[in-house]
Amino acid sequence: MESVVSTSSVQIGSRLVGSGHKAYIIAEMSANHNGNFDYAVNMIKEMSMCGADAVKIQTFTADSITIDCDSSLFKPRHSQWAGLNLFKLYEKAAMPFEWQPKLKKLADELSVDFISTPVDSATAVFLDDLVCAYKVASFELVDIPFLKSLGAMGKPVILSTGMATLAEIEEAVEAVRSGGTEVVLLKCTSAYPAVPEEANLRTIPHLSQAFHCPVGLSDHTKGITVPVAAVALGASVIEKHFMLPDVEGLDKDFSLTPQEFKDMVDSVRNAEAALGAVHYGPTERELAGGHKSRRSLFVVKDMEKGEVFSDQNVRSIRPGAGMKPKYFEKVLGKVATRDVERGTPLSWDLLG
Repeated sequence: MESVVSTSSVQIGSRLVGSGHKAYIIAEMSANHNGNFDYAVNMIKEMSMCGADAVKIQTFTADSITIDCDSSLFKPRHSQWAGLNLFKLYEKAAMPFEWQPKLKKLADELSVDFISTPVDSATAVFLDDLVCAYKVASFELVDIPFLKSLGAMGKPVILSTGMATLAEIEEAVEAVRSGGTEVVLLKCTSAYPAVPEEANLRTIPHLSQAFHCPVGLSDHTKGITVPVAAVALGASVIEKHFMLPDVEGLDKDFSLTPQEFKDMVDSVRNAEAALGAVHYGPTERELAGGHKSRRSLFVVKDMEKGEVFSDQNVRSIRPGAGMKPKYFEKVLGKVATRDVERGTPLSWDLLG
């Protein structure tokens, strides 16, 4: 298949994602379902009510990711997963495959997009009829054969870039695009939780310029500050982990409760509105009353016809109903064409 032309916007579900469009907000369930189907259902309902554009799950088995081995190489680095090797961690985090069509149906009923992270060609094929886009985790970005097969599936691919060098990202993007598929890149820091000082959000516009595609953020920091800042730097996608407030999920240290997620969505939308456009001059609300706070030239003493204007009877004061203060020197020495009452805004017809 011929490679697609790189683009600044990508169709995901019913939404165009990219420059000039609202940020596409993905609520990541990850392992926070805790192996309970009812939790997963409630999470998707809450995600929808909180303003998510898409819900995202992960589709894997422990065997599809790693092997059951207790070597130190197979132990997670993060303290919240202490006592587990990688196999047991993924075994605990995995979502049963039989849930996934049911959750897709629920997402459709709630009018939110359904996305998942496959880890190999088999899981990608399983998801083919379920998802509107594939999400690739940072850890699979270096699996070029997998990315080539995913690029041939005909759906947009969202790539997280945690730990990746620019050369590795380029290789991954080329692999996906070789199948004719469009790419979205997500700036990511693969630490759990991540810290703001390692977010390096200025990478977002650079990635967009380098690869001519929409770029967003997959965020693992605590709170909502970093994703809101990312939108101000042009992020087209925000992915954030989601959890129920009364459930201690595996990823609780970098997940948001429903209220926190809603606050993030509201803050992102406010940030987008505040970015606006390049604009000079008064806004609509400024015209409605703000001009009264500007300075202008006023007559500040009663004057008789023929009296000379001076710095004793003309001043630059608020409100802004008179001539602009820049004309002050031109006014001095002129004479009044009629009697002028104190508090009259100065105008050219008063000058003789």
